[in-house]
Amino acid sequence: MAAGPGATADTGPAAGPGEKEDEHIKPFTPEKAKEIIMSLQQPAVFCNMVFDWPAQHWTAKHLSEVLHGKQIRFRMGMKSTDTVPQFETTCSYVEATLEEFLTWNWDRSSISGPFADYDYSKFWAYADYKYVASLFEDKTDIFQDVRWSDFGFHGRNGRESTLWIGSLGAHTPCHLDTYGCNLVFQVQGRKRWHLFPPEDTPFLYPTRIPYEESSVFSKVNVVNPDLKRFPQFQKARRHVVTLSPGQVLFVPRHWWHYVESIDPVTVSINSWIELEEDHQARVEEAITRTLVCALKTAEDPHSAGAWLNPTEVEETSHEVNCRYLNRAVWAFFDHYRTSKTVEIQALRTNGECMKREELNAHNLREGEQTGGQNLTSGTVAQQAASPFSPDLVPVQPSSEGPPSERGGILDNDGKDFVAKDGEQFEKLHCTKKQRIMSKHEDANAEQIAPNSTMAPSQTFISTDELLDCLVNPQVTKIVAQLLIQGRSL
Repeated sequence: MAAGPGATADTGPAAGPGEKEDEHIKPFTPEKAKEIIMSLQQPAVFCNMVFDWPAQHWTAKHLSEVLHGKQIRFRMGMKSTDTVPQFETTCSYVEATLEEFLTWNWDRSSISGPFADYDYSKFWAYADYKYVASLFEDKTDIFQDVRWSDFGFHGRNGRESTLWIGSLGAHTPCHLDTYGCNLVFQVQGRKRWHLFPPEDTPFLYPTRIPYEESSVFSKVNVVNPDLKRFPQFQKARRHVVTLSPGQVLFVPRHWWHYVESIDPVTVSINSWIELEEDHQARVEEAITRTLVCALKTAEDPHSAGAWLNPTEVEETSHEVNCRYLNRAVWAFFDHYRTSKTVEIQALRTNGECMKREELNAHNLREGEQTGGQNLTSGTVAQQAASPFSPDLVPVQPSSEGPPSERGGILDNDGKDFVAKDGEQFEKLHCTKKQRIMSKHEDANAEQIAPNSTMAPSQTFISTDELLDCLVNPQVTKIVAQLLIQGRSL
């Protein structure tokens, strides 16, 4: 089937009136699609690329029949408009079948079983991060239903994919992925994506608590922000898109994203695409893991559940983490073993990445000022070479305020937020992170004299606050470079 409308106001099926599905010709060859993905620095929606994928039939109902009563873990969260993000460490979990999920979702008259304690009007359910290879380990033929080879990644199919099944209101807290870029195929229902560019990271108040490898979370609930506690968030440039069935969203490296289900049942399939920068990113993640686990375990050896994401099941001992760090460093060198200038290569990789992000920031602001459609193009020549078309729609900045100013995420009427934002934001040049005080600490912002009689708890810097500085992505990048340079001399 053709991609349905929903990505932006001008997105729609490519087929003309009366055109049959089997007459579709995909708008991009695999080689061209991969070229776009590996060079584009802005989120965009591919249309009319998956109409012949068998996975387009992977509705929750179909999957429930294929899985034959297999138990799946669902994350249960509250349908609330709290200003605090609902991290996975604060959610509850149930083991249930897809049949039981669908019954809870549709027939609420007599609910029993694993969802009996969860009022549908107050809770949402999310079967997230379900690896297709594990879920269908005894049905490997189904891997071929997903064809990422159409995007130029030959041999990549369902085996390298992840499945997401949620109810209305189910969402993932705002975060960035430290590895790769992301392709997301929307199968059933619609999801709304709130995205922020990498250069806006200081405005998102990054944190590694809760800790999950490859995920940097934001302290801000981006759909209901506490602007008194996080005032810099007002400078973040929100890009919003509603992804509909049949469409594929491309999320570039290090773009922040908050994802929410806006239909009763949603099903998505994604795959993270490896990038050259991942080799250094693994060193940065190993540094982060070593520091977080060492400090948090020393603080309280028995409270891992409060700071370690449920997805992290590996051992967190310091000995194991140090071995992991050493393996990451040597894996970096193994990758560049053919080069005699490892140190230069490492710095060049990082430098090019930083230059791309800075150029992207400049072009985003320039596009917003001029109102141009191509937000990644800074010159007429670049605009002329734009890859965008009705089959590749850029995700535009949103002129809307956060949902908290519009009545909450569950009161939304489902419109697409695609208007351009003309406000210009200055680029933040900072060499150190300014500690953000919580509400009860605001009154104590003045420096405390050494002989002060104020209670220690009022001036105490918590382990989490220390970690926010130590494992800030900008800091771990520098530490990783120093480790790599030291070993290459």
